[in-house]
Amino acid sequence: MFSGMSNHAVDAKGRIVLPAKFREELGSSFYIARGFGNACIQAMSTEEFGKLSAKIMELPADKAMALQYAFTATAVEVSPNASGRVMLPQALREYAGIDGNALVIGMNNRIEIWCPQRFDAFISAQQDTIAEALTLLRL
Repeated sequence: MFSGMSNHAVDAKGRIVLPAKFREELGSSFYIARGFGNACIQAMSTEEFGKLSAKIMELPADKAMALQYAFTATAVEVSPNASGRVMLPQALREYAGIDGNALVIGMNNRIEIWCPQRFDAFISAQQDTIAEALTLLRL
């Protein structure tokens, strides 16, 4: 299970070093793709990608096609190099607005890679939803 967040540099070639504990859990190769509904990049193990792909195919055809265009078509299988760096394709970096620095966030069964400024703006916009969720949890 992925949890926590940390800042990481993205080099001139578009490579990022993901936290070692995340790389271990993701495996020797894994998938990166557009985030769901947010301008970020998500990464998940091959197993999680397969489970999600199977669930997508169970949806009504129009919904399945929409998710295939938005998610499956953007997915790329990657493997960390000997230094633990992973290439983030330029199209995904542009989509997420990542240039120079990135925020890597554990999200239970996947990780998300964000432009730090976009993440801060997203969290600021979520304050009412967070308060409602805490109420539902009775916290």
